[in-house]
Amino acid sequence: MLNYGDLVFLWSPRKGDCFLLRLSKGAVQGSRLGQLRHDDFVGRTYGEVVQSHNGEVFALLRPTLGEYLRRVKRNTQIVFPKEAGFILMHLNVGPGSKIVECGTGSGSLTCAFAHFVGDHGHVYTYDRREEFSQLARRNAERWGVADRITFKVRSLDEGFDERDADAVFLDLPTPWDYIDKAREALAPGNRIGILVPTFNQIERTLDELRSQGFADPQVVEILLRYLKTDPRRLRPEDVMVGHTGYLIFASKCEPGLYDGLTSRSKGSEPEQPLEDIQEDCVD
Repeated sequence: MLNYGDLVFLWSPRKGDCFLLRLSKGAVQGSRLGQLRHDDFVGRTYGEVVQSHNGEVFALLRPTLGEYLRRVKRNTQIVFPKEAGFILMHLNVGPGSKIVECGTGSGSLTCAFAHFVGDHGHVYTYDRREEFSQLARRNAERWGVADRITFKVRSLDEGFDERDADAVFLDLPTPWDYIDKAREALAPGNRIGILVPTFNQIERTLDELRSQGFADPQVVEILLRYLKTDPRRLRPEDVMVGHTGYLIFASKCEPGLYDGLTSRSKGSEPEQPLEDIQEDCVD
């Protein structure tokens, strides 16, 4: 049964309005569909149907991590769920992982890392701004994962304290200045992830990854479009989130990977026809 301090997600079938609430004694959430009194939800269970003060119906649901990350309190740009899920998979984050992050910000990605590393993993996150670190800690406490995170308030000029990390993630204005620090923290063969908002940042980052001997570089942009869920009016939503950032991934490799290679000028070799390219599949 639900009690004060629990998180609940309320959804209206009539308007689609939704609210993420932490139940507090005597608290009231105002809405265009009426007042939602927190006291009315204590003693109920997830999955029940509840009402506002004027009889509007809501579903009382268990919040997902994605819904929480979209609604974290913030004073910085956040990593949205559409990127966070991709990052988790491409950095191979799982139970027991040791993750190092720089650029804590409001802590949305930090919470996602901590959720998936489980009780036996740990996240070490750095930010030079004390107020950002404090807000991220509160957001992590609200989701219940703060005990899996070590918050460090300082710059990366002296590098990371950690070694043999399973993954490193950088969300910084000039990530190319710290790729050597990330390399020191990573275990051999493991992945670095980087978030940048512009093309010129991608170019400088790729150059530095190559100079540091990182293998298998990849750059992606994630675009996500929701559809209206009325079966009689099934079509895309009128508004979608467009550009939020570019993701860069690469793997730590021993020195010498690019020895003897030079940048090939455009047109020096014919491109392989698209129909001749077949992606290898695992049997």
